[in-house]
Amino acid sequence: MSNLSSMTDEAVALLQQLIATPRTSRNEGAAADVLFDFIAKRQHDTSGRKWFSLQRDGHNVWCIARDYDAQRPTLLLNAHIDTVKPVDAWQRDPFTPTLEDDCLYGLGSNDDGGSLVALLQVFRILATRPQSCNFIFLASAEEEVSGRDGIARALKQLPPVSVALVGEPTKMQPAIAEKGLMVLDCTAHGKAGHAARNEGDNAIYHAIQDIEWFRTYHFPKSSPLLGPVKMSVTIVQAGTQHNVVPDRCTFTVDVRSNECYSNQEIYERVCAHAKSEVTARSFRLNSSSIDEQHPLVQRALALGATLEGEPRRTFGSPTLSDQALMPWPSLKMGPGDSARSHTADEYIRIPEIRGAIKDYLTMLDGIIL
Repeated sequence: MSNLSSMTDEAVALLQQLIATPRTSRNEGAAADVLFDFIAKRQHDTSGRKWFSLQRDGHNVWCIARDYDAQRPTLLLNAHIDTVKPVDAWQRDPFTPTLEDDCLYGLGSNDDGGSLVALLQVFRILATRPQSCNFIFLASAEEEVSGRDGIARALKQLPPVSVALVGEPTKMQPAIAEKGLMVLDCTAHGKAGHAARNEGDNAIYHAIQDIEWFRTYHFPKSSPLLGPVKMSVTIVQAGTQHNVVPDRCTFTVDVRSNECYSNQEIYERVCAHAKSEVTARSFRLNSSSIDEQHPLVQRALALGATLEGEPRRTFGSPTLSDQALMPWPSLKMGPGDSARSHTADEYIRIPEIRGAIKDYLTMLDGIIL
């Protein structure tokens, strides 16, 4: 495991297997089998002793290094197994891993396969070396749908965690904050009537007032990393036919929160302003952040320039990840580019996987939390 080239080759071979195993959210079972079997075959040292424990619950798979000590801090390495469904515009078979030049094409190659296989390889190395903290590797399910049988289910069975490194495609730039998500279902009420006569109370007109408020309202606190809270009305539904004044209009609001507000605080402010009935689907997915002075962040910044030659700098990520369900500080950082995620002909570059293994190992080996 000491040779970077062989570690990369092995990681790429595993990723090819995963691409060839459909693993859309809530259907990751076969892919979890592939991952579990891969890890199980590499679990023992030459004397037959296990380097780490290996467990699975549902479609979540995790490992805990054998020198675990409850008195030490614990660093969780996390990436997700699942993918979104392939879009129609794919020109290749999304489930056939295809190597062209230095690019590996396939669904989930970039989001989140590159991080998954790189973090696993690094965990296996760290588990063989004395460390000042505990390491846990977790491959979680249902990340793309924030499902309750994903990381939320797995975390209940893990020992206490101090901090997490979440592998997501960031070009190996450290994201120290991430926007949260809350979806609001709103209903405006009126009274039905005939459209030809001056009767009824049009629910659409009531909804328009609230929709305009969502469009123009600005929360006072803006984040230096994530900017302001963003609210977008994304679905509107009303009416049964052209000559009936609708008595009900429903609309959906996508809310992206910053670390200045909890989703509960945002919801309470919305309810104070809106005339429509407002229901939040969940308050679970709050914004997350980590102090820039945290040792994990500082080790990331000390890596120097990225593979693309860009200076290593912290930033705030607009996209959601399993960080939203973690009650402790977390850093998001991984190979690949978020712009490739959820797109047709998704790919990861082999040098990105190799660079991630090298950077993760440099960053984590011997870290003091």
